Amino acid sequence: MADGTGTRPLRLKVLVAGGGIAGQTLANWLTRGGHEVTVVERASALRATGAQVDLRGQGIEAVERMGLLDAVRDKLVDEAGVAFVDARGRTKATIMANTSGRGRQTLTSEYEIMRGDLVRILHDASKDDTEYVFGVSVDGFEQDEQQVIAHFSDGSSGEYDLLVGADGQGSRIRRAILPAGCDPYWRVGIHMAYWFIPRIATDSNIRDTFMVPGGRQIMRRSHNPTETQVYFVIREESEEASAIHREPVARQQEFWAGRFRDAGWQTERFIDGMRTSPFFYSQEVVQVRTDTWSMGRVVLAGDAAHCASPYSGMGISAGLVGAHVLAGEINRHPGDLPTALANYDSVLRPFVDEIQGEVNPRLLRLGMPMTQRAIDAFQAATALACFLHVPDLAARFSKEDRGGSWQLPENPAPIRAGAV
Repeated sequence: MADGTGTRPLRLKVLVAGGGIAGQTLANWLTRGGHEVTVVERASALRATGAQVDLRGQGIEAVERMGLLDAVRDKLVDEAGVAFVDARGRTKATIMANTSGRGRQTLTSEYEIMRGDLVRILHDASKDDTEYVFGVSVDGFEQDEQQVIAHFSDGSSGEYDLLVGADGQGSRIRRAILPAGCDPYWRVGIHMAYWFIPRIATDSNIRDTFMVPGGRQIMRRSHNPTETQVYFVIREESEEASAIHREPVARQQEFWAGRFRDAGWQTERFIDGMRTSPFFYSQEVVQVRTDTWSMGRVVLAGDAAHCASPYSGMGISAGLVGAHVLAGEINRHPGDLPTALANYDSVLRPFVDEIQGEVNPRLLRLGMPMTQRAIDAFQAATALACFLHVPDLAARFSKEDRGGSWQLPENPAPIRAGAV
């Protein structure tokens, strides 16, 4: 806040709403820059849960810049590639991960990690210098030229120099700064649910993908010796499908079981395991697209600003990269937040446009055929491409990963002594 002369201090008081990937990355870089950072998370504890995620392109570099790449390597999931299987579980084609160290990642990245493990790594790196408050959310705020006052769910309030909405795809902070009636979601007509079940002997380190007529898809991947992840995906544009994600979990599970009960393969096992899974999540596949990421002393980060959707392959990487850019601009312009936030937008938006543009609904629909004949044709074409090593050669000799040629800016703050 302003001192007696009306100038801004170099040490800012920053409130981050959301303790996920982007929020914790931002806290890490801002505290290194000398700022006082509080992260509020509405969950009662660190949300170190979720399914498997990956790092690609600039996201790998962003983790390396933080000195955390070795910690990530220690927690990588062993996923060697992706197989397309038929109703009897027979492999029709397999695309292996590109582990050459150059080129582009394939369907499986060489940096596959459970979301919970990445969250814990980021938390361990920031917890000593950041104040974390769990079980509390930002219910509202008001601001002027000098400060932003946040009102919390526990009835308290606080004064800050900057409020960062890193509160995810359904961001409340974003809702408060966008014009009334503005819909930030770009929909692709696809819905997804995933959960964990016990692993069995035939669950390998290859991700299985099973296509079902009606624009349906099932994926199975195993992340540790005892657990397997199940994904149900469907092409559907209906009010019921869009609304189901806001229903109680039992109703969501009923919806997904009903849509897939006749699918074959291991569907019965997957649906039975759904009932006792320790984790279940249902979502519509969307992108968040807005013309602005800030208003006054309030700014958006991560999925709240620019969710690219799971099909971009860059959602986690974008959160890491966006926090890197935002922290760098704040650290370089602590006394001029309007300039910092304007630079954040102009520097990051070309990268976001690139990765969001990678998601083509027409191509997605090709990978989710409506008929068995189309499924057979897809698998035959994929098998031929794999026989000719086309996916492997294309990945190895590609000059760019999914983030294109966009270059990650200089580090937001110095790396601590001893960091890689």
